Amino acid sequence: MSSSTQSRRPLYEGGPAVPPLALGSWNTWDRMGADEAVAMIRRAVELEAGFFDVAYYNMGPHAENSRTDILFGQALRDSGVPRGDVVLCGKLWLWDWPNVSFRAQLEESLQRAQLDRFDVLVVGDYMTAPDVPALVAEVDALIADGLVDAWGINNWRIEHTRQALDVAAQEGLAAPRFAQLKYGIARRAMAEGEAYGPLFDDGSLSLQASDVFEGGILAGRLVPERKIGADVGGIREQIAAIYPEVQRIAERFAVSPAALGVAFCLANPAVSNVLFGASRISQLEQNHAGLALARERGAEVRDALSHLQVDRGVRADGAW
Repeated sequence: MSSSTQSRRPLYEGGPAVPPLALGSWNTWDRMGADEAVAMIRRAVELEAGFFDVAYYNMGPHAENSRTDILFGQALRDSGVPRGDVVLCGKLWLWDWPNVSFRAQLEESLQRAQLDRFDVLVVGDYMTAPDVPALVAEVDALIADGLVDAWGINNWRIEHTRQALDVAAQEGLAAPRFAQLKYGIARRAMAEGEAYGPLFDDGSLSLQASDVFEGGILAGRLVPERKIGADVGGIREQIAAIYPEVQRIAERFAVSPAALGVAFCLANPAVSNVLFGASRISQLEQNHAGLALARERGAEVRDALSHLQVDRGVRADGAW
């Protein structure tokens, strides 16, 4: 077994082990030419990053990225990579749900990417509380119909995540199996604190770390060139201020700041994989160095970065 394969962990209890690196689709595939996208997919599979988040960007604040599933689907077909060699994660949104049903979103996303199913899916974040029992039932129907195997949540408030777990248990429905949360060197409170921490500790959920680089800030792009995720708690200015120290520590470990961020996350046993955006193969290759660093010096990395958490005073229950 290769060292990279040994880095794989199940995305959910009882599920197949997945690549430790995952590629997002926000402002990525639409920034590459066709040949570059094909090369990215092939290289991702080689570098244990063959987990692709294929988001449905057709509504709300994400509509401007609406061609990503089309572009990704074409690149995947042109790459010649067998479907069984990749893990595909769909994403559903609550911005206009239930007016636009999950089934309608999923089927449109599959059609646009010319796929027949996703392996897993994530139900995205929200600004107003969703009807959790109805939501769980609708996702369960998609799983029962074979369109997807399992599902997770994206930056939900902990009360709604626990409600979904309870409803699923009471009704015999498919429960969320993983949580895609903002998590990284500076922003740790929600994933490691008393909100989600116990669910990771007891195996109810696993963690998919996302927004690890804070829109690129902790990878060295202090002035992001693209729209980036929400700044929960209004702490991004403080996060930017710690970058020189992150860079200094990365140099000590002979990796890029981005690879250091990947290693920090993977050194947490709750983390199944790390989701990040990459529009150049060089970025992917730099981040891949975080795998070996986590495996060989993970505890040392986390100790070296222990003083850089910025969100200690921020609400840790998932509230936006």
